[in-house]
Amino acid sequence: TAVDIQPACLGLYCGRTVLSVNGSVETYGDCGVCPRGQRTDDNKICRECVGSPDRYDWLYLGFMAMLPLVLHWFFIEWYSGKKSSSALLQHLTALLECGVAAVVTLLLSDPAGSLHIRSCRVKKLSDWYTMLYNPSPDYITTVHCTHEAVYPLYTIVFIYYAFCLVLMMLLRPLLVKKIACGLGRSDRFKSIYAALYFFPILTVLQAVGGGLLYYAFPYIILVLSLVTLAVYMSASEVEFFKDLLVRKKRLVVLFSHWLLHAYGIISISKLDKLEQDLPLLALVPAPALFYLLTAKYTEPSRILSETGNGH
Repeated sequence: TAVDIQPACLGLYCGRTVLSVNGSVETYGDCGVCPRGQRTDDNKICRECVGSPDRYDWLYLGFMAMLPLVLHWFFIEWYSGKKSSSALLQHLTALLECGVAAVVTLLLSDPAGSLHIRSCRVKKLSDWYTMLYNPSPDYITTVHCTHEAVYPLYTIVFIYYAFCLVLMMLLRPLLVKKIACGLGRSDRFKSIYAALYFFPILTVLQAVGGGLLYYAFPYIILVLSLVTLAVYMSASEVEFFKDLLVRKKRLVVLFSHWLLHAYGIISISKLDKLEQDLPLLALVPAPALFYLLTAKYTEPSRILSETGNGH
């Protein structure tokens, strides 16, 4: 083949594209960047990605899809205040925006028109940062071999965020203008303004830390859901079970956190061995139950009164 007489292909991600195939003989091009949708094999040949994302890849994409939705819900709740009559409809609209954006993104991904996507397997952290591994054979000229080795896990998130933003700008202002009459003129669009801030932040986060998030997101979910649940329960002064049953909103928040706990546990275990991993889901309510049972013993006023009596 043509590759036998060519010099070695330098760099971790540089490869030769297949120019033609004649029976079992392949002819290769010069060493360089692989086309989109391909990555190098062990022989430094650019091969098309023909696999499909595994369960962990889908869980990662689900996490990246959830981020804007959770932030939407947080800021809608934050700025609606006591005028929560309009908040529910805004929550549902945010869910619709993110859901439609996710479906459209999958339909446009290769193969187009299908909810399945074609992908390359993630082998190591450096696969996410191919731009850091461009070789300089003579220490003067750099051979640029930057390509998406984790196709399409890196770029599909940016496409999804773009659709989320477009759909939000099309749907939400009209909805808010009609239903948020209880809010002041300056307050009613604040949740939309917040999204215009957090979408660029999420985009930079994916661009810079996509690979780190890929490996760390299960632990990030568990830690954040535990911290936010503790903060919410202490701020809401949830002391007894009857408090949760009387106020449906608190029950919804509690179940939402439980779903996040379960998602984090499933992401860590990957459910490879069902008989071992499924019992772990029984731990999901444990932090909330522990808080509810011990809150009365750690109440600041009680501790202060006891220390005062001691003196």
